[in-house]
Amino acid sequence: MTHTAIVLGCGLGGLVAAQRLRRRLPDGDRVIAIDRSAEHFFPPSLLWLLIGARAPADISRPLSRLAGRGVDFRMGEVARLVPGEREVEVAGELLRADALVLALGAEYAPELVPGLAAAGHNLYTLDGATAARDALAQFTGGRLAVLTAAPAYKCPAAPYEAALLVEDALRRRGLRERCEIDFYAAEPQPMVVAGPAVGAAVRGMIEGRGIRYHPAQQVKAVHSTRRHIEFANGLGAEYDLLLFVPPHRAPAVVREAGLCNDSGWVPVDRYTLETRFPGVFALGDVTTIPLAMGRPLPKAGVFAHHQAEVVADNLVHAWTGHGTPRRFAGEGSCFIETGGGRAGLGKGNFYAEPLPQIDLRQPSRWWHLGKVLYELYWLGWRF
Repeated sequence: MTHTAIVLGCGLGGLVAAQRLRRRLPDGDRVIAIDRSAEHFFPPSLLWLLIGARAPADISRPLSRLAGRGVDFRMGEVARLVPGEREVEVAGELLRADALVLALGAEYAPELVPGLAAAGHNLYTLDGATAARDALAQFTGGRLAVLTAAPAYKCPAAPYEAALLVEDALRRRGLRERCEIDFYAAEPQPMVVAGPAVGAAVRGMIEGRGIRYHPAQQVKAVHSTRRHIEFANGLGAEYDLLLFVPPHRAPAVVREAGLCNDSGWVPVDRYTLETRFPGVFALGDVTTIPLAMGRPLPKAGVFAHHQAEVVADNLVHAWTGHGTPRRFAGEGSCFIETGGGRAGLGKGNFYAEPLPQIDLRQPSRWWHLGKVLYELYWLGWRF
């Protein structure tokens, strides 16, 4: 008996799932990967793109190369998803699977904040980071603002890394004394789920570099002509250059399929990543997994990577009897770039109770090298 697995989305988790399934399943089984883009880019490298240390071509690879790994890649927008039947409609074609793996990620919705999209640069997209890089290259002084538009977003360390890297870049250009840098956070502290000690340490890194930190500031609107940020508490702020993390939501096709719960994301079994529909799994940013502390598991590529391995190995075991069943353990790590060729490392168990147990290693050249090597592994070995 042959089987078909369909992976929706070729981000970090989707790539791992598709490639691992293809390597471990019999040749007669099909692995189909679908993405609306012709290219994959490595999100952690957007921070280096932002400061001119990478070009878009350096961190992108054509998804057509998946064919050389035996994966049937289809480019197209997912028009319809029927989880109960494990059916997907793409480019007018209806595909049915024995297992469906949803790795469609989060959709960015800057339009949820009036004026935001036109007022600044989205740090989380390739185009946005490229535009931010160009704007920074022309920036010679003034008020620079980094803004998180909602308290929950993927890669919780990334906007803090961006602020530190930009500060370092301005200092190296001899412009730091001519700049004011403010970080306006919708969240009450950096990396909330990692705990107060980690949050205090990251805030200390920010403020130690002369970046003013403003927590619990929920943006209401941004007025681009006046370069003014309006907050829900009645306060406001002026800026000359704005870098932002937009609100996130599940992709429309996922919401329309009835896969989301009241959180707006897809609930899954915390160990197997299976949804309420048999044979339908979800991983990475599109999911919600509640923790004992009352907040959900953060959205981060490291979790998508490990979850994809669990899903793939469990499908291989179910279909072939090979290997052993696996469970996602909630463990992960995250580099925190601080500039000057240094990075910290947060690592631990987010499933620990009553609170996640996270250890933050101090910035060093060693951890920065670790991130460089991971980038080389990803863009080299994966493609």
